[in-house]
This record gives sequence, structure tokens and C-alpha cells, in this order.
Amino acid sequence: MSALFDPISLRGLTARNRIWVAPMCQYSAEDGLPNDWHLVHLGGLARGGAGVVIAEASAVVPEGRITPGDAGIWNDEQVAAWRRITDFMRTQGALSGIQLAHAGRKSSTFRPFDAERGSVPIEAGGWETVGPSAIAFTGYATPRALEAAEIPALVQAFAAAAARAVEAGFDLVEVHAAHGYLLHEFLSPLSNEREDEYGGSLENRARLTLEVIRAVREAIGDRPLLVRFSATDYAEGGWDVEQTVTVAEWAASAGADFVDVSSGGLVSGVSMPIGPGYQVPFAERVRRSTGIPTSAVGLITEPAQAAEIVESGQADVVMLGRELLRDPHFPLRAAHALGVDVDYWPAPYERAKP
Repeated sequence: MSALFDPISLRGLTARNRIWVAPMCQYSAEDGLPNDWHLVHLGGLARGGAGVVIAEASAVVPEGRITPGDAGIWNDEQVAAWRRITDFMRTQGALSGIQLAHAGRKSSTFRPFDAERGSVPIEAGGWETVGPSAIAFTGYATPRALEAAEIPALVQAFAAAAARAVEAGFDLVEVHAAHGYLLHEFLSPLSNEREDEYGGSLENRARLTLEVIRAVREAIGDRPLLVRFSATDYAEGGWDVEQTVTVAEWAASAGADFVDVSSGGLVSGVSMPIGPGYQVPFAERVRRSTGIPTSAVGLITEPAQAAEIVESGQADVVMLGRELLRDPHFPLRAAHALGVDVDYWPAPYERAKP
């Protein structure tokens, strides 16, 4: 029996295995509403045997979307649309999660599969972007620096979105503090040049993230709370794994149960050592330094590779992205490859069971 298929529990909620679906933006919503594409996409991943399926980065306010095609969870209509999806995922035995996000200076951009690149002009349906400081991401519009007086409303937007996530039927919630989006922008000195209580020292730069975590914890009650961090900016003078370890400990004290470890995204033009499992050492470092459960992500593509990460104690969970787009049934295939007989093959697919 591979440990990859051992159940794992957080706050009394148990996932059937350690293969989880990483949040993956689909850029296919309209006015933030998930639709049939999201039902089939996320439902298919639940049917494929994943332990937890985390829906894409979903904006807590309209202007927090990465693109006009991003999903959101800022109104009741979106709650009803998500509920349809979480209800189906539950019938397939998977737990459902949602990633709460604000894209900050990287919002109001064209979708990756659009012909245009960069920021969407306001006259073409875009909007003013905001960040901790008026520092643009390469090729994007310069954001407006948030006033300190605006920050409490932003924290409340995360809390309100978290409450809607509970109403929408999600089993767990993840706060997105990675990949160069708003919370990561506050964390990194490369994008945060503030001189108030939200800038300067590590404690100040982490203040907004911790305020969001506390507010989300209060809003979701006893549901598991995950936080995604980029462990490094891969740039001199930027956010790094030592700071990640420290803030992960603070996050746990603020109410987080689990750290989802990724990397990069804040600045362009950096050298990243991309290869199979290239981000796993970051997850291992956070796990061993803090004792907090972690997930590893990044070019995890083979059953034996995934199993080794969990069985060696490098991470408690593996999160897969692109590999699950290629093969939504990877967990079922991995079970067969590792000699594990799982009891959650979909009945209509039993004839395909090896």
C-alpha cells in the first residue's frame, strides 16, 4: 500500500488520498460566473480519483481578477453557480476547495490564449490595477498604490468571499499569497516599498496576509484553511525560503492548517531551475522547519515520483496541474501502477479498470 493513497485529515475532514488538484485558472468565466466548462472540468477531475479538487484562483472583488475571464466569488449569483459544481464533486468522493485571490498589479490582463498581451485597456473592458506600491510588473500597466485606509475593506472582501465559499459548499479554502499576486506583492520587498505599517520589516510586509488569514479563519469556522506561498522570487533582495518559513509559522498561529508551496511569479526575467519536481525541496524545507503539513507542486508527472515525495516525507501531499489536464484519471492510473486497489473507480467506467 503506497502512502500516496493513505487518507489525510485536517480539522477532522479526511481526503481519500494525497493526490490533490492544484488550482488552475481556466479563463472561461463571464462576469465571474463559473459555467458548464467548470462543471465538466472540475467534475471530471473529481471523477478521476483525486483526494481534493481545488478550484481556480477566484477573485474576491471584480477588480481582483487576473483577466476578465476569471471566476469570482464576490456575489450570491456566483455562490449558486459554484454550488452546482461542489454538489457534483461530492458525489464523486472528492473534497472541494477554492482559492481566494486578488491579482493586484497583475490583474486586468488579456487571457493567455488571446492574441493580445499585457494589460487590457480600460476602454476595452479593463480596470485600474492596485498594489502595495506604484511598481509595474514587466509589460503591464503601473498600479495605483493602495491607501492604508483602503486595506480594511480588502481584508473584509476576503472574509466575505470565504463566507460565500462555505455557502457554496466548498469543504476547504485556500488563501492565495503566491505567484506575484496582491498578497505576494505585499510580502516581497521587490514590489513593496511602503513606509507605513504594511511595508519595510518582514512583520509589516506580512501584516496584510496575516490579517486576511485571521479574517478568513473566522469566516469559515472549523473548515481547513490552506495558504499558498511562493517560496522564492528567484531574485536578489526578494522574497526567499527563509522568509517563507517564518511567515508560514505566523500563518499557522493566525489559523492556517496547511501550506501549499510553489515559487516564482513576482518578477520576470529570472532564472528558474525548472525540471521534474523542482519545487519539492521548498515544500520539504517548510515542512521540516515548521512541522506544518505541506504540499509540493511542479512537474510531478509520474506515479512513482509522486509516491516517493510523500513516502520520503518531503511533503504530505502532491498537487498536480498540467499532468491532470493531460490525464484527469491520473490518480486511478497511479493506483494501478503502484499496485493499490482503490474502491472509488466510477461504476460506469468499471470495464476499463485494469
